[in-house]
Amino acid sequence: MNHTITALTLQKRNRERVNVFLDGEYAFGLARIVAAWLVVGQELSDEKITQLRIEDEREVAYQRALRLIQYRPRSESEIRQLLGRHAVPEERRQEVIERLKQSGLINDAEFAQAWVENRTEFHPRSRRALAYELSRRGVDAQVIEQSLEAIDDDAMAYQAALRPARKYKDLEWNDFRQKMYRYLAQRGFNYGASAQAIAKIWQEMHGEESITEEEGFL
Repeated sequence: MNHTITALTLQKRNRERVNVFLDGEYAFGLARIVAAWLVVGQELSDEKITQLRIEDEREVAYQRALRLIQYRPRSESEIRQLLGRHAVPEERRQEVIERLKQSGLINDAEFAQAWVENRTEFHPRSRRALAYELSRRGVDAQVIEQSLEAIDDDAMAYQAALRPARKYKDLEWNDFRQKMYRYLAQRGFNYGASAQAIAKIWQEMHGEESITEEEGFL
């Protein structure tokens, strides 16, 4: 059965969507890009209407994914899960993922590398903590391993300890090391990396003062 387009109007609340009127009555809404080739007086078959609605569903999902990426970079799994929360069918989610990949807008290897670099510069974490964060975002284990190849836990522990050390610099050694150890443990660093970083920073802050074996680390 064919239907005639009798009006095309922009929606008041969303100027990127078009109201489609068929045979004198409102029928459905479409994204402007999907409705771009429609004109008043054009006839649409039931099959064409179904196709337009599918294209609209696909475009809405894609635009939603773009907004998610603009907020911050996302992994493939994150995009899939977030679209699922908005009731986007799995078939459409997969289409969106493929479209984003082809456009170079999502790439898990690049995402993982960027994540590690950002953490390294602003919020240092241990290799174990970084791997856990990436795993939670659905990044493949092999991709995670490759992104962490250059991470040195000793160096990262020292970097992570610099900021809190300034806050605790006036404490006695025992209090200083306990607070610092807790801080680094929360960021995934093991005893060895934490001990080395804490001792090094303490000696740097207190000049020639040294930590005796009697004082120990813990």
